[in-house]
Amino acid sequence: MVPTVPDDSAALAARELRAVFSRLRRTLQEKGQGTEGLTPSQTAVLNRLIVDGPASPSALAVAERVRPQSMAATLAGLEEHGLIARRADPEDGRRQVVDLSEAGLVWIADSRRAREEWLARALQEGLTEAERATVLAALPLIDRLNRR
Repeated sequence: MVPTVPDDSAALAARELRAVFSRLRRTLQEKGQGTEGLTPSQTAVLNRLIVDGPASPSALAVAERVRPQSMAATLAGLEEHGLIARRADPEDGRRQVVDLSEAGLVWIADSRRAREEWLARALQEGLTEAERATVLAALPLIDRLNRR
């Protein structure tokens, strides 16, 4: 089977969609509360812990595609901020498991709330009701693409 080449409208839509989502993602990261002092690597680890749950430092290094030494530095920074907690692995007491601390859970919730509030204000102030309806109508289509 010969792979098909996207037509011009598909290629244009792909470029524009990627660019728009990249800008929106950066803006949402900036709007997150409490990101001062955190590196992108630290933020990525916090997000991974909220999505995937507790993990060993080595598993986090593999998941984030970094050297164990780099992950150790990332985790040390998060520990300094009080955003993670370490405990013995219940299956192997010689290993450590990293999880979000209570402060880490609060940080995630505050950050999400700040981003959602900013986005809601931007939609309210920057778009008409009809334009917001268009955005809402497009979301299932974009989600369908994401599920392929």
